Amino acid sequence: MTYSAREEWERHFSDGRGFRKVGERERELLAEHTPAPDGGGRALDVGCGTGELAAYLAFLGYAVDAVDFAGSALVRARTEHADVEDVRWLLLDIERDDLAPLHGKEYDLVVMRLMYPFLANRGRVLHALGERLRDGGALVVITPGAETTPEERRGIALDEDEIALVGAGWEAVERLDADGLAFLVLRGPCHTGSRAVEMRPATSHALTGALAVVTDDAGRVLLGRSHRGMLELPGGRTRGPEGFAVAAVRELAEETTLVADPADAHVVTMLVDDSHGIPRLTAVVRITAWSGTLTKPKEGHFDRWEFVDLHALSCAGDVFVPAAQALDAVWPGVIPDLPPVISYPLAVDPPAVPGEPAEAVRMRQAMAQTVIDGGWAPSESVRDALRSVPRHRFAPEVNLTTAYDGGDRAVITRRDETGTTISSVSAAWLQADMIESLRLRPGAMVFEAGSGGYNAELIAHVAGPGGRVVTVDIDPWVVRRTRAFTTEAGSGRVTVVESDASLGAPAHLVPRGGFDGSVITYNCWDIAPAWREQLAEGGRLVLPLEMGGYTRAIEFERRGEVLHARHFTYCGFVRDQGQQARAVPVVPLLDGGLTLRFDDGAATGTEDLEEALHGPRHEVATGVTMGPKTYFGSLQLYAATTLPTFCRLQAHQDTGVTAITKDRDAPAILGTASLAYLTHAQTRHGERPEDKEWEWVVHAFGEQGPQLAEQFAATVRAWDRHIRADDNSEHADPVLTVHPAATPDHLLPAGDVLDKEHSRLVFRWPGRDGHLSAPAPRGDTECVS
Repeated sequence: MTYSAREEWERHFSDGRGFRKVGERERELLAEHTPAPDGGGRALDVGCGTGELAAYLAFLGYAVDAVDFAGSALVRARTEHADVEDVRWLLLDIERDDLAPLHGKEYDLVVMRLMYPFLANRGRVLHALGERLRDGGALVVITPGAETTPEERRGIALDEDEIALVGAGWEAVERLDADGLAFLVLRGPCHTGSRAVEMRPATSHALTGALAVVTDDAGRVLLGRSHRGMLELPGGRTRGPEGFAVAAVRELAEETTLVADPADAHVVTMLVDDSHGIPRLTAVVRITAWSGTLTKPKEGHFDRWEFVDLHALSCAGDVFVPAAQALDAVWPGVIPDLPPVISYPLAVDPPAVPGEPAEAVRMRQAMAQTVIDGGWAPSESVRDALRSVPRHRFAPEVNLTTAYDGGDRAVITRRDETGTTISSVSAAWLQADMIESLRLRPGAMVFEAGSGGYNAELIAHVAGPGGRVVTVDIDPWVVRRTRAFTTEAGSGRVTVVESDASLGAPAHLVPRGGFDGSVITYNCWDIAPAWREQLAEGGRLVLPLEMGGYTRAIEFERRGEVLHARHFTYCGFVRDQGQQARAVPVVPLLDGGLTLRFDDGAATGTEDLEEALHGPRHEVATGVTMGPKTYFGSLQLYAATTLPTFCRLQAHQDTGVTAITKDRDAPAILGTASLAYLTHAQTRHGERPEDKEWEWVVHAFGEQGPQLAEQFAATVRAWDRHIRADDNSEHADPVLTVHPAATPDHLLPAGDVLDKEHSRLVFRWPGRDGHLSAPAPRGDTECVS
């Protein structure tokens, strides 16, 4: 039985035929090596057929998901095992269907009996099933071996090389014999880290070749497992005067039998490196269309070909160096720690290449609905963008579940040498909120500072066919990645520029009259003049602005030279890397156990604080209390923008001096050799969250400590009277205007002024100057729990 089509299997089972019965030795090995955990476990039977094995697993104490893609098999299974409890019979193609009916990382045992040889994409399926195992779980493959299988039935068996590949990348592999069947028990992580490896030294004076990058309708990339034990792309050396695109198409046909037209083969990059000292020139050829059925020719050096998920490339084991570098050229970042290569991207862009698995569509709709239900996407244009733009294609190094997390999770795509995040795909709700704040109309021209591709494509979708997005980033790697992804999966309406985004867009890309909207996607200590100058009158600038060390995404409207705040959202982003990047002044205290941070202003007035901290600690209770899940971010911002000498006191050790928990910080103010800071203490305990309560308390050191403490306590009480609301979403925001740095005091409106290098921020809080509050934020999430 070497069937490949579902229809053949449907006829097979409807005609009353079956498979080899589950032998006594198989039962013994399953009971001995994969017993159900105490209290029961969960098992997955892949390719269950008529259900004999699933029934036995239920007998062992497992709750079983029994899967087959032939409906006729499941009809018989339900009938023949009607008395068996704890089995779910699922009609599912494990290779092609959305696997939503399966459980996540909840299986103690996955069994693939007599069906593994029938898989076209064995490594991908094995990896995907392995990721559904609980820690300590096992995946069992039971299969005939070619040596004990008649020649006419070799299509249902594996030879020794293929059996060895089953366990590639698993931490522990145990091979047993079950009456002539290979019984493989795989445990531990189902993958190893990727490693770029070379072949044996070449004898040529130079090497030239072409590699074909081909994806299926689910966006997976075609890779072959060679006799050398590594993954490779289709391709090889050019012949005579043959062009690189033609060579890639020829090699694809010779090695896989897939057929492509050279017109659909696009040379995207030329790679230059060496192999054992021999110069090597490799053309990366992106093939956008092909036909045929993937097969392994009889002659060749590949054991098998299959389409591989992009996120699995980071744990694929050995990959041939040029293949790894070619994959990185198309999807930068999917394989980490590659050897250096010189890349020459070509000026001609290939067309977009479609393709995504069914799960991506479902997960994207679910993510969009989560954002919509949270109130972050009230407009239909933003909702449609969330439902349409394939987020996972801009984060190919992570699985679909991570890419389409609808909560607070950002996808980290780049870290610096210290491990600090320097590039990411932000949480979907925050992207939606910031795009809503741009208030875009069809045909809008938009500037984005900080690239990645996904956010720019969301904006392009909202702006529509007549719109355009100019996205700028200072990191060449991020720019290369963004260009690659917007080419592969984009609208064609995003222009990617490598530059310091604080300088704005290049002059020739700035529309006459300015951009309709600008969005900054990294934390900004200041507002660059170019962002205001390149913005149209009445246009919106949305950016995460740091004020006293606290960040809010603020929607500004330009009116002449002044920016007027219209909306605040609590948030956090990666830090600026350009000219506006600012190192925060810090002053260590008590041998580094404490640190004073001066997020705005210079580190002054810290003399003799060490001595004060060795003195008595003064305490003032504010009388202001709060329960669980109370938002207090508005108190932090209120204190930071209204109290002189504001700074933050961080605890790096449990010194026993300040009552600040290790690795936390507290808002603080300074006097002469004196310090006051704000904490909260639990005043009411209880079993239920609603029975608990905390009170804000001010602590102080130094001679001026009592006066500073009273000043801080008065600020907390004013916040409680004028800013705080019972509903966390109704806290009052300040009326905020931003003026050029050269604006003299007498031309500023009344209010509290926070000066930065390029701008002067004026805050008018309720209760301080009589002004009404601005609209309430929709993203307040900082709470006491």
